[in-house]
Amino acid sequence: MKGTLQQQQAKLGIRLIAPAVTVIGLLIIYPVCYNLYLSFHDVNLSGESLFVGLSNYSHIITDPEFWKAFLTTVLYVVFTTAGTTIFGLIVALAMNRRFPGQGLVRSLLLLPYIAPVISVVYAWQFFFDPVNGIFMHMMVEQWGLYSERFNLIRSPEYALWVAIIFSIWKNFPFTYLMLLSRLQAIDANLYEAAEIDGCTGIKKFTHITLPELSFVLGSIVLMRIIWNMNKFEDIFLLTDNVKTLSIYTYFKAFTGSLDMGQGSALSIIQFSLLIGFIIFYVKKVLKW
Repeated sequence: MKGTLQQQQAKLGIRLIAPAVTVIGLLIIYPVCYNLYLSFHDVNLSGESLFVGLSNYSHIITDPEFWKAFLTTVLYVVFTTAGTTIFGLIVALAMNRRFPGQGLVRSLLLLPYIAPVISVVYAWQFFFDPVNGIFMHMMVEQWGLYSERFNLIRSPEYALWVAIIFSIWKNFPFTYLMLLSRLQAIDANLYEAAEIDGCTGIKKFTHITLPELSFVLGSIVLMRIIWNMNKFEDIFLLTDNVKTLSIYTYFKAFTGSLDMGQGSALSIIQFSLLIGFIIFYVKKVLKW
């Protein structure tokens, strides 16, 4: 009787999850498999394909533009993830203290994250505009740090760093909100006991706050790496002088020669790198 009940529960569970598994298969697994299929073919505009084996992959790996985009992606991911996490932690610690107007300030800090990306991109472009922007006016006329005005966003030397700063500013509210919610859940008795033992503010932070935040911090870093690795719209709209792997894939597949085969191979390479990193991070860093 017990075995029959368990079998019925198992069958019910399968029936309940079957729709979700089917949707996931249609929306995720099928496109990935089809993309893998295209990566081994030379696809023309009419939709006809010719099997070329690993030719697309070998062409990509020997392309200097790929390695340049790869290095740009690594720099972008490392600095944006670190900046977003550190800045979000600092803001969360500051917002965890009571002060007049605390609720209003907490709400305003969320504006960069919830604002439409197209609107904030245009605001940044106007801010850095070499003719009408206030930034160049301050740098040249007011402070004399530069001898002449130039377009910072389109500069090969500075465009990547502007994109990094923009990403940190745009996405730190998510980190701040997640960390603040965890900070408010820490038992106040832990801090009171630490004060009785004579612990300073730094010791309380390193021995209580950081350990309590470790799981949330680890999860945030993982999510930010995944998101930043695949980031496209922010960089593409902000500047045309930064080419990460996502943007490089877009140009390969949808502009110029319209090489869907190489574009698919690039996306598979990026997907494999991301999956490999996630497995390593989860096992070695998070130890889940």
